[in-house]
Amino acid sequence: MKRLRLAHLPTPLVRPARLAERLGIELWVKRDDATGGAEGGNKVRKLELLLAAALEAHADTVVTCGGIQSNHARATALCAAALGLRCVLYLRVPGLAADDDGAGIPWSAEVAPLAGNVLLDRLAGAELRLITPASYRERDAVMARGAAALRAAGARPYVIPEGGSNGLGALGYVEAMGEAARQLAAGEAGGRPFDLVVHAASSGGTAAGVALGAAKHRVAGELRAFAVSEDAATTTARVVALLDEARACDATLGLPVRWSIDERARGPAYAVSTPEQREHIAAAARLGGLVLDPVYTGKAFSGLWDLCERGELRGERVLFVHTGGLPGLLAEAATFTDVC
Repeated sequence: MKRLRLAHLPTPLVRPARLAERLGIELWVKRDDATGGAEGGNKVRKLELLLAAALEAHADTVVTCGGIQSNHARATALCAAALGLRCVLYLRVPGLAADDDGAGIPWSAEVAPLAGNVLLDRLAGAELRLITPASYRERDAVMARGAAALRAAGARPYVIPEGGSNGLGALGYVEAMGEAARQLAAGEAGGRPFDLVVHAASSGGTAAGVALGAAKHRVAGELRAFAVSEDAATTTARVVALLDEARACDATLGLPVRWSIDERARGPAYAVSTPEQREHIAAAARLGGLVLDPVYTGKAFSGLWDLCERGELRGERVLFVHTGGLPGLLAEAATFTDVC
């Protein structure tokens, strides 16, 4: 299976001692926000496989989708630029009235201001096609139609699903757990398996890869993934399907570790955080130097914090996977006046 070298690996395993003491657990953080510079985050591990497949298929254009501040879209745009590939992004814009029947309207600063990930998308030269939430619910069909139009114009498109989450992309996090296992074998992070792995979940590929990889490489006995967009039932169904897809891609994979999707940190809506979650984000920065975002990592960490407050994890060894998201945080600066 071909893989590009896009990520800066291995990413560190660090122990924020004061934060761990506050939570009452043996906390370690897998710093996958450090997989790169502006492109960094969990998506780069998936893109190493997905963009290798695109090049193998002789594609000259990649097509993918996400929310207007999508970390996946930004990482795809930057990695595609580095490889000389054209990049077309279908981005969901809340409140958008019309989008030319799902084909998307061209980017404009009035509709999608140059902030956070949008700025990086545009700097990378990506073509942004803005669509309504209703069209986004049919995103696979929207991208298929877009790819057909590109082919008709002479391009060779390769479609990457939301979040890079398919069986192939999930294998990026099987390998991430292999990397963590090698770090443990070298004596890092106490040199023994974790009780629990925690991270944010949306499109499900990271959760599927971690669940399979933690079992294969004996990194941990359990995964708790905090849903940040859809409810637990929807996110669980996605992960179940991706577990099967990943095993179809890699016959060496067996059963996953015990895993569950926890929806208690979803907040009011996708990309909308609560005051308590923002307080936990601020505390992570002040006690551990960890910069978390209010869309993904901040919600997952707040969920972990609540588990600790309820005494459910007292003394356990916990690995928190920091999946990145700094540009999205900077785009939400105005919402943090209550904690700054």
